[in-house]
Amino acid sequence: MSDWLGLDGRRALVTGAGSGIGRSVAVGLAEAGAEVVAVDRDAVALSAAGMRRETCDISIETEVQALAERVGPCDIVVNAAGIIRPGALRDVALADWNALIAVNLTGYLLISRAFADGMAARGGGALVHVASISGTHAQANSGAYSASKAALIVMSQQLALELGPQGIRSNTVSPGMVRTPMTEEYYQAPGVAERRDRAVPIGRVALPEDIADVVVFLSSDRARYVTGADIIVDGGFTTTLMSWVPRPGYDEFR
Repeated sequence: MSDWLGLDGRRALVTGAGSGIGRSVAVGLAEAGAEVVAVDRDAVALSAAGMRRETCDISIETEVQALAERVGPCDIVVNAAGIIRPGALRDVALADWNALIAVNLTGYLLISRAFADGMAARGGGALVHVASISGTHAQANSGAYSASKAALIVMSQQLALELGPQGIRSNTVSPGMVRTPMTEEYYQAPGVAERRDRAVPIGRVALPEDIADVVVFLSSDRARYVTGADIIVDGGFTTTLMSWVPRPGYDEFR
């Protein structure tokens, strides 16, 4: 597998590597042969064995700059850090809005441009950002989350345009429902896990590894002609919209 992906000897940095999708991405890249730097603002959460660990709050520019100086050039950068601050837009506190944007959008920009020059000096590379289907399908009561992911998708496309001549690709992966430590409380409510599984054509909510596999592919030379793309990884969930519309005689789907 590592030979097929061509990741042996590549240097990869993964933010949000302390848990969830970020941790699975870090493990997946390491298993594929990459030298991985696992980054999280929570030092305790950085427990992935065999990887270099670095703490950083990606929403703080000086911390990102210091991280880039410590780590040095990388061939792959995966932005997987993220926070959730739910609430209706008419009620969400501005502090919560700003905090989420600072991590889920601004932090991704800070990391991307902090490592872009070094990536270009190594002949190019791959930026992969974890977005969400919430970025193309607004989710009520999500505070700034949907807005941040929508902006991230377009920001990645702009990075693809501006950095393409330097051999740098930029893509987003948009997961659907994923069972992670950040969302686990939802699944503890009676019946929620079963109802969510039934809503997905494949029959189950994703695990972090399902998303990580796509991220690892986009990080590799096998995706060398893919840039500016948003890859939906949702088990077919977003294809079900029209099937929820009542049609007498054709309601077998639900």
